[in-house]
Amino acid sequence: MKHLTEHQEQCRIFEWSRTNSSNHPELALLHASLNGVKLSPGAAKKAKDAGMLSGIPDMFLPVPKNGKHGLFIELKRKEKSSVKTNQKKMLAILNKLGYDACVCKGAEEAIAKIKEYLGGF
Repeated sequence: MKHLTEHQEQCRIFEWSRTNSSNHPELALLHASLNGVKLSPGAAKKAKDAGMLSGIPDMFLPVPKNGKHGLFIELKRKEKSSVKTNQKKMLAILNKLGYDACVCKGAEEAIAKIKEYLGGF
């Protein structure tokens, strides 16, 4: 069985959120940082100069719930994936500041986390 790439897993999450946003309008706010997009050296410099930060989680749902300011998800593939040091630091900072910031392996785990965060549905 061919394993999905992180990009494919993330696309599945956004397809799910678009499908469910009519019943859960807050899902329309879910967006991606695009930090995982491979850029040429010139484009990477422009992105960094314009404010792109290394370590920012892949997805953000800016909806306050249960005393948290919003949900950040660092998405990883289901197999053979690890969280980089700069990502761990950023997740720790975000959690300390009152966000729910976590790592999810694969689309199913991320979707389950989003549902849990929003109160289940």
